[in-house]
Amino acid sequence: MSCCHPPGPSPGFAPQARTTGCEGSGRHLVETVDLPAGSFAMGDAFDEGYRADGETPVHDVELSAFSIDTTAVTNAAFERFVTATGHETDAERLGGSAVFHLYVTAPGEPVTTTPWWLAVSRASWRAPTGPGSTVDDKADHPVVHVSHSDALAYCRWAGRSLPTEAQWEYAARGGRHGARYPWGNHAPSSEMPRCNIFRGEFPDRPDAGVGTIAVREFEPNGHGLYQCSGNVWEWCADRFSARYYRVSQRRDPTGPERGTARVLRGGSHLCHDSYCRRYRVAARSNNTPHSSASNIGFRTAGASRS
Repeated sequence: MSCCHPPGPSPGFAPQARTTGCEGSGRHLVETVDLPAGSFAMGDAFDEGYRADGETPVHDVELSAFSIDTTAVTNAAFERFVTATGHETDAERLGGSAVFHLYVTAPGEPVTTTPWWLAVSRASWRAPTGPGSTVDDKADHPVVHVSHSDALAYCRWAGRSLPTEAQWEYAARGGRHGARYPWGNHAPSSEMPRCNIFRGEFPDRPDAGVGTIAVREFEPNGHGLYQCSGNVWEWCADRFSARYYRVSQRRDPTGPERGTARVLRGGSHLCHDSYCRRYRVAARSNNTPHSSASNIGFRTAGASRS
């Protein structure tokens, strides 16, 4: 867990999944791109990350060909899945989720150590800022308030998978070896924002609106992927360990075999240089598999069609 998103349920929490419908029966509405087999240097070449995140050492990785979504899974795509399967998300079963205080639409309880997060009753992917909100005008925004378990349920229905952490970083880099961001090394600015992050004085004085934006805002990277920095955190398949890079296999790594927390990548609309630079492509975070928040979503991966 990090200040970028609130802590989720304890590791022992494991609600019963509520999804009906055949695995692989769904139609995945998100555009995908095939990436050929290749190699890259994975990790933080500038040694700018938090030690506890384990972004070093930089290590060589070789990947087989795979496909990956060009955007995060949208509200429209997730709604199709829910309509087809009756899936009830962890946030819905728990009775609420975490919402950032500046756009909340209902009272909530401050989360310990991160008071800018509020635990809001009945907040979910359908009501992303709390009761009274909807996604009716946000069909092309990334779905949020989805846990790792919810993302896996969608993947099973769609015949997809979550990307491994190595696949995610390889795709996010867009062919730029060792760069800080999908577009290069220059930080985003007010003149060239490049990504959706918090601008102003975090956490109370933004220079502009705060929240998710449509998944195709800003330019894609060299592989055609949008928003690998900012907008929403994205779940990966791997378990998390800060020490894993020291022992990671070179060929198609899949993360540590043990551990409860799952990897999150990409940063979100709440990242800010004053306290967090986790919108770099090498940056890592993690949370428990049933955690959800108003800045956590996912994209999917799969076998290459070429």
